[in-house]
Amino acid sequence: MYDVIIVGAGPAGLSAALVLGRCRRRVLVCDSGRPRNAASQALHGYLTRDGIAPVELLRIGRDQLRQYDTIDWQDAEVVEAECRPDRRFRVALTDGREFASRKLLIATGVVDSLPEIDGFRDLFGRSVFHCPYCDGWELRDEPLAVYGRGARGLGLSLELIGWSRDIVLCTDGPPEIDADGRERLARNGIAVRQDRVDRLEGRDSRLALRLGCEFNEKGTVRTGKYEATHLPGLYVAGDASRAVQWVVVAAAEGAEAAFAINTDLLREDLK
Repeated sequence: MYDVIIVGAGPAGLSAALVLGRCRRRVLVCDSGRPRNAASQALHGYLTRDGIAPVELLRIGRDQLRQYDTIDWQDAEVVEAECRPDRRFRVALTDGREFASRKLLIATGVVDSLPEIDGFRDLFGRSVFHCPYCDGWELRDEPLAVYGRGARGLGLSLELIGWSRDIVLCTDGPPEIDADGRERLARNGIAVRQDRVDRLEGRDSRLALRLGCEFNEKGTVRTGKYEATHLPGLYVAGDASRAVQWVVVAAAEGAEAAFAINTDLLREDLK
């Protein structure tokens, strides 16, 4: 029986494992090896690691955790998870093996839902991006095209003004933006193209859903203080739990969750 099972070895999961390892907790980290930012060439906004390749950050993280002998690893995907009547957790891996723990931390992140447009996936992470805070500086003052419609397309177009004043919003059909929104775009010099996009040139929280987590209006898991869910002993950290989906924020959430988990375990252990 582990003290904690961590599902996902991205920045949130590794950060949590580090804190819990230093608390001498028995930890099992399970990871599928498919990080959300695998297509990215570099990550940004992380102090001392700005511009590092995502896979290199994960490699460094794993190397630094090897000194903690209470941390075990399984390079496999968790396909099932349940909270038992005794409030212990059980997880099952793709090969059928099962493990149990007192606490469970889901740090799997999310899966990006990409449009089915020819060339989109080939360019994703190279010249097609989803986060201006991650990649906007490298594209500063360049002509930018925003793909989207409705409130999200409107909001992202206006947000990008901080990086470029040459912006066009491609709505791939009716823009679904009211007159006030269209006028605001026009005032800021943002053109709107409704033409269908033919081609371009140049992940989800299923475990949390099965466990009965509550989700917010943006589709991520609703968490409270220190990344706790409404289910006792279950925590969710990283992209699956917050709207601000940055690597540095995910790492901080992992540390916060680890602090709360260890505090919870101490309460149970003390007589």
